[in-house]
Order: sequence, then structure tokens, then C-alpha cells
Amino acid sequence: MDKQLLQDELSLASLLEQVKQYTIGFRADDERPAGGTLRTVPEFSLPALGGGAQDAMKVFGEQWQDYLVASPSNRYLGYVTGGATPAALIGDWLTSAVDQNPQAVKGFGDVSAAIELSTIGMLRELFGLPDVFNGGFVTGATMASFTSLGVARQWVGQQQGYDIAKDGLQRTIPIFTATPHSSAVKCLAMLGIGSRNIVGVATLPGREAMDTDDLKTKIASLGGEPFIIIASGGTVNTVDFDDLLAIARLREEHNCWVHVDAAFGGFAALSPNHAHLTAGWEMADSITIDNHKWLNVPYDSACWFVREEHLPLQIATFQNSSAPYLGDPAADFNYLNAGPENSRRLRALPAWFSLQAYGRPGYEDIVARCTETAALLGEAITGDPAFDLLAPVRLNVVAFTLADATTEEVDAFVRRLNDRGRYFLTPTVLFGRKGLRAAFVNWQCRTSQVQEIMTEFNAALNERRPAPAPAP
Repeated sequence: MDKQLLQDELSLASLLEQVKQYTIGFRADDERPAGGTLRTVPEFSLPALGGGAQDAMKVFGEQWQDYLVASPSNRYLGYVTGGATPAALIGDWLTSAVDQNPQAVKGFGDVSAAIELSTIGMLRELFGLPDVFNGGFVTGATMASFTSLGVARQWVGQQQGYDIAKDGLQRTIPIFTATPHSSAVKCLAMLGIGSRNIVGVATLPGREAMDTDDLKTKIASLGGEPFIIIASGGTVNTVDFDDLLAIARLREEHNCWVHVDAAFGGFAALSPNHAHLTAGWEMADSITIDNHKWLNVPYDSACWFVREEHLPLQIATFQNSSAPYLGDPAADFNYLNAGPENSRRLRALPAWFSLQAYGRPGYEDIVARCTETAALLGEAITGDPAFDLLAPVRLNVVAFTLADATTEEVDAFVRRLNDRGRYFLTPTVLFGRKGLRAAFVNWQCRTSQVQEIMTEFNAALNERRPAPAPAP
């Protein structure tokens, strides 16, 4: 054995202690910038002789420390980015330590898929979803929707009388959606359905939610042809929800597949004030949930939920048909035959740890603090004449802009705000106006942040203004 490998194995306890101390320090570092801009990419070559893990830690600290931002903290309000609860961090460490490849629930070799199935059951209970849904872990919402829409594609082919998984797409598939996330559009491209086959449904006035009357009109023009609806369980800019109950009724009346993209909006089910927004999602054919958002587990983690009745179609789409040693996919459930990846880490374990540690009350608390903080920030922005709220705060995202400002001025404000380093926000365009989004999903979110956030906003705003001339 290579002497450095042997030395590292013998010193593993000491090395892990160093990593533990680094982790504690990183998570506690309240001065680390929330965002950063990489001007140049450093060049490194493979060392002629490895120096071992201790040396690698040293080089990492010297070369890469300043490239890491405080994205796990509650000061990172860009995109929709959660942190990692203490229990989730423990679960993630153990995921690497035990190094399982979850596939079969029973059979030869690794049977850690039982942990995944158990965690899926816990998530169904958390969201109030019925046990008619199977589920599995993937990297993110993109692959969760890819899995779901892949099965939907196979379903459409079945309705049209052919096997898309074997014969390929032979006819177009109408996709009805109003304000889809870009990842859903990406999935249509990857699946060969094509983003140009999206039939855009009108939105309600001044909102991002689907106009179901317009949807009904467009459905009527199909003449009974099978189709897919991609419904929004919370848009990314304003967390606006399509009327999932009305869409569920349409599913009963028409030959269609309903997919609900509830990447983070699904957590509205945990809030007494917002749970009504998810009414009807339990009747969908498939659902996307992104765990590294509001579940607060480390990247990367998301889940697909597909109704049990569609399992034969799911297997037809994803099975490894030329591997007899895997057994009969119809008789023995195996994640290898239910999703796009053959090899996977045990992504369920961080989620299992966090759910086991905090239960539904813990997550209800996280959701309550995030939604309350978002509402308070919305009120503060409304009360400040320097800013305009772009949409009502419906759940946990605040979309706003500068009052009476050009696109260039808003862009400059975003740069100044993020360059200050205390908070990080991402820009957006909503109803034709350039603005910003503040998304609250971090488990450490607290209402007391609102005052500091507004202070940062105004400081960034005032940096553009010249200092007043001294009094004569």
C-alpha cells in the first residue's frame, strides 16, 4: 500500500478531529462574506508526489479558503438556498463514512434502500401526502422533475398506443403550463419532448398563477388528445400557486398527467396559514420536492413522488433491461430501475437524521420563522419610499425593486449590496421590472434580521449618492 495512504488511515482519528474543528469554525464565522465574485480561476497541477491528507488540508486552507462563501448561513438570501441542520450535517458525514449505494430493498449486497424507503415515508407524513405515492432521492429539483416527466412521457405514449422508451418519440406531446421553473423547461429539452411544445397558459391578472379558465379553453381544442400539465406549487419569484384543486378536478375529467413542481412551496403544507395553497396536490400524478431548500439538508438532495399505479411505466422508462443479475424489476423493487441514476450515494440519510431529530414540530417552526420574516421584510419595504414591493409576500420570498429606478440603477444596487458581503441576494425580472428577490428558507432564519437587512439595503442605496456639500 502507498505509504501516504497507510499513514492517513492510521491518522484518521486526528485528521477527522481537524475537519470537525474546521467545520465548527466555518459554521460559526459570522464575518465570512455571503457572496463573492471570482475574477480569475487559479491554475493547479497534479502534484508529482502526494503529501497526504494533512498536506491537502493545508493547501486547501491556503488556496481555497477565500473562495468559500457563507451560503449555509441565514445571510444568504439568493436563489432559494437552505442550510444544513446539525442533524442533517451529522447524517451527511455518515453518508460518506458508510458509503452505501442504495438500490435494492432485498437481495444481494447493499440493502440500504430500506433507509431511503423509510425516509420517503417520513416525508409523505410530513407533507400530508397519501401512501399512494412512491418516492426516491435524486440530486435536485431538475432530476426530480426529469424522473417524473420521464414517466409522464411514457404514459402519454401508452395512451397513444406505443412504447416511447423503446420506440422513441413519434408524436408531439402538448405541455400546458403558465409560469414554469426553468428547470422544468430544461427537462422537456432533455427528454426530447421539446420546450417548443409548451402551450403557454395565461396567468391571472397581476399574478404568476395559472388562469384555469384559459387552461380549459386550450384543453378543449385538443379533441381528447392526451397531454401533460406542469402546475406550479410555488413560483420562484412570488411563490404563487396554481389552483391545484381545480387542476385536480380537470385531471378527473380529461386524459392528462398532472405534475406539481413544489420544490420549496410544498412546505406550505406545514403552515396553518398557508396549507390551503397545497390543497389538491395529493391528487397529482407526480410531485417534485427540493430537500436542499426548506428541508435544510446539504447539497445535493431532492425527491420525486410518483403514484404507485404508474410504477410499471416508471420501470419501463428506467429499467436496466440487459442486466439479468438484477432480477425481475416488476417483482423486486430496485431504485436502479426507478430513476435515471444507477449509482447513487445514500442521500436519504441526512434527511432521515433531520426528520428523526426534529420531527414535524421542528419543521413547522422553521417554516413559521421564515414566512414571518418574509412578511415583516415586505412590510418594511412597503414603508420605505426608496423601494417598491413588486408582488405581495405570499409565503417566503420577497420580490422588490428600487423606486423610480432604471434597470442599470437596479443592477448597480445589486452589485453594491452583494459587494458589501453581509447579505447576498439575486436579481430578477418581474412583470417587466428589474428587481431583487430575498428568499427565506434557512433553519437559522430569525425575524430580528429584518432591521439589519433594511440597514444594508439603505447603506447600499446611499453609496450611489454623493456626499452632501459641506455647509458654507
